[in-house]
Amino acid sequence: MGEALMPDNDVLVEIRDLKTYFFLEEGTVRAVDGASFSIRRGETLGVVGESGCGKSVTAQSILRIVPDPGRILQGEIVYHRRRWHTDGSTLTERVLLTELAPYGPEMRAIRGAEIAMVFQEPMTALSPVHTIGDQIMEVFIVHQGASRAEAREKCIAILERVGMPKPHRVADSYPHQLSGGMRQRAMIAMALSCNPSLLIADEPTTALDVTTQALILDLMRRLRDEIGMSIMLVT
Repeated sequence: MGEALMPDNDVLVEIRDLKTYFFLEEGTVRAVDGASFSIRRGETLGVVGESGCGKSVTAQSILRIVPDPGRILQGEIVYHRRRWHTDGSTLTERVLLTELAPYGPEMRAIRGAEIAMVFQEPMTALSPVHTIGDQIMEVFIVHQGASRAEAREKCIAILERVGMPKPHRVADSYPHQLSGGMRQRAMIAMALSCNPSLLIADEPTTALDVTTQALILDLMRRLRDEIGMSIMLVT
């Protein structure tokens, strides 16, 4: 739900007393129980914790993709969307993500375009029956209204931007035909397709060798500086 435009500020996302629970036959799992933090524009925020402590569920809550039987029970997730005024100044629209329908048109417009996510395991996050190019092109077609020819051109450009060797060949490849590092670069390319304000990276270097881990993290830092996005790094 969007509210009145306000003078611009440096806070991009605020999480206030977030509680996301899973209601199972065996009982209630309090995956996130009262989390509060904020992410500033251009900032990289690290979210650190043991396995199962609710890091990924926090990320899913921001994107409103918490799987059943989980749901946000309490708290607010506020997205400060930046708008450009006709005189060139910037204003901020306060969007309460927790009041939007998870799969309604407004949340769908934000998810992927303004707030994007790189998932923990690209082999399961990417569709095995569609080429890398088709999956990245869909982002441009859905969020930017691009034609297939335009989307193809943009797809090649974004693959080049993330340092993908032979981007034309990669675009025509399926996920299983790529190495782990190349699949992760493809996921980052897809996430960055619309120049999001916030990139949520959920353990983006899991199962990669040390050299590839360093390359992926350096790539994310460089792209953050290039487009001025914020990063929420879950690790």
